Amino acid sequence: MLKCVSFCFFSPTGGTKKAGGIFCCEIAEKITEIDLTAQGFDGAAAEGELTVIAAPVFGGRIPQAAAERIRMLSGSGKLAVTLAVYGNRAYEDALFELNRLVSECGFQVAASAALIAEHSILPELGAGRPDEADVKEIREFAGKVEAVLKNGAPGNVAVPGNEPYKEPMSSHGIPALLEGCIKCGTCAKVCPMGAVAVGENGPVTDSGRCIFCMACVSACPGYVRVVPPQMAEMLGQKLAPFKEIRRDNEFFLP
Repeated sequence: MLKCVSFCFFSPTGGTKKAGGIFCCEIAEKITEIDLTAQGFDGAAAEGELTVIAAPVFGGRIPQAAAERIRMLSGSGKLAVTLAVYGNRAYEDALFELNRLVSECGFQVAASAALIAEHSILPELGAGRPDEADVKEIREFAGKVEAVLKNGAPGNVAVPGNEPYKEPMSSHGIPALLEGCIKCGTCAKVCPMGAVAVGENGPVTDSGRCIFCMACVSACPGYVRVVPPQMAEMLGQKLAPFKEIRRDNEFFLP
């Protein structure tokens, strides 16, 4: 087991952090968290023997906001493990994009994985994941990564994906607000983009800054921030074929 890893994650609803955290807890005694989701994040120095960088998949790509914050990290030749976490549909170019991005920041990618978590908009996709079977697989992967690191400098890690990348997902608009808002300000506090402001009449969302990451919907204590019904219906129909499919985690070593 390693003494210390830095765990860098962009995780608006907690799924990416949960999946990556399983790996980190298995491979290191100490974990230094670097929350790329934090509002106003302006860079941080990774420490320890390994840097674990985890990002969610939005429409087969790494969210632009996550990419911008990953670029604020300085690798300086450090070893990294990359994790793309997605909601049981497909990760397409996301892991390939993440590895390119991390390498451009000066890290050397030692291993990669595409992991399943609950879909942030339609939680019935990947419901309950990562589950016990996933935890077992992720822990076994951590053991294999540790063995790779003990054997010296790792080789190249090949992952699926294409360049040029697929077009990024278009904006879904902004979450809807139901009656009953108590103006607690939780939505404004958790929004990674600072897109929500709470005034006398309740929260107002800046559509130009909102990335529909679902952080505010997930955190709302009164459950009054929701996916607009028309959008929920459209996505439900589009993603219906994936509800009965159990995608496998995928692991990549040199």
